[in-house]
Amino acid sequence: ELQQKVEETELLKMELQMLETERVRLSLVEEKLLDVLQLLQQLRDLNISKRALGKILLSTLESCRDPQPGKAHLFEVLDTLQQELMACELLHKEPVEQGQSPQSLSNALVISC
Repeated sequence: ELQQKVEETELLKMELQMLETERVRLSLVEEKLLDVLQLLQQLRDLNISKRALGKILLSTLESCRDPQPGKAHLFEVLDTLQQELMACELLHKEPVEQGQSPQSLSNALVISC
């Protein structure tokens, strides 16, 4: 009976460790997702075109077509999307001057991304 209790305790410890590992993984995914959403919000505020966003998304999906061994596919996609969004030149440019027209702004946005 004592041996059975020891085995049950070991199983519970292993399960707890697996749950903790999963919690950490989900926490990392949540952080990455928040970063991606924040970048998308910044680009939306800059009036990036849907076409440019579509190209970024398609590029991300294309580069993540074959999952890397040992890396969670969801995290890989989020990580790649974050890198693609951060590489967008719009996020690194100075704010548009007040004298610029909205038309010239939208043309600049399409070209820069």
